[in-house]
Amino acid sequence: MNKLLTELKKEARNLAAALPTPQFYRDAETQLEFSHGMFFDHPLVIRLQEDVLPFLYDEYAHGIYHSKKVAIEAGAIVLKDGDHLSPDTVRELVLLAQFCGLLHDSCRLDEDHALHGAETSRVILNQYPLSERSKDLIAKSIARHEAFKPASPIIDDPELELLSGALYDADKFRWGPDNFSTTLWEICDYEDWSLQEIIEKFPKGLDMIKSIESTFRTNTGKKYGPEMIDQGMTIGSKIYKRLIELSESPKYSTYKKQNPIV
Repeated sequence: MNKLLTELKKEARNLAAALPTPQFYRDAETQLEFSHGMFFDHPLVIRLQEDVLPFLYDEYAHGIYHSKKVAIEAGAIVLKDGDHLSPDTVRELVLLAQFCGLLHDSCRLDEDHALHGAETSRVILNQYPLSERSKDLIAKSIARHEAFKPASPIIDDPELELLSGALYDADKFRWGPDNFSTTLWEICDYEDWSLQEIIEKFPKGLDMIKSIESTFRTNTGKKYGPEMIDQGMTIGSKIYKRLIELSESPKYSTYKKQNPIV
């Protein structure tokens, strides 16, 4: 990543740090604590963390850090929204939600990454002591997690509805402040985009993030997701303004002369 983008990344992180903690993290503190404990203590989750590492893309911002956050928060969403199910079922779904979070981006760079990720999950979990029903729930949830692609309706399967919704919403929470403090810059670095290319792509990216606001699926996602998206938009709009300012500054003109490929 060149020095100019490194400066912008630092600015974005400072902007994110200055925003209030999203309400989800305050209201779901108990659920997050339980899910966090399971993520680091459950032997199957620990095993999967090791098994899934070769399939993740840290350099593309969809590695273990992203997957861990999705896994833990998907588990917390299951706990918050699962009061219509038995306690044993909810606990099992928290475990499956963490499996979903770890596995959902195992084929992130593929064109149909959700469907391919679902197929890959079945291969990875083949030797795990899970029921076929559990493996099926995980695969179907992963297949449904991609944004902007229609998903078939879920009929009379509250477990799949909750699990797939929790995975989708926890993944889309990342489109808030995380997008501009981490994800964007790692993708820019991976794609080797110039400052001008980033500026050209930025408005479309902001529109995509804004459109996520109305797509959350669980009650928890619908309640707390829009705040995270709004925070992401706040940071993104300020960073876009800074990108424009930077592209027009003498500092950037000098930098381009010294680095003609930028």
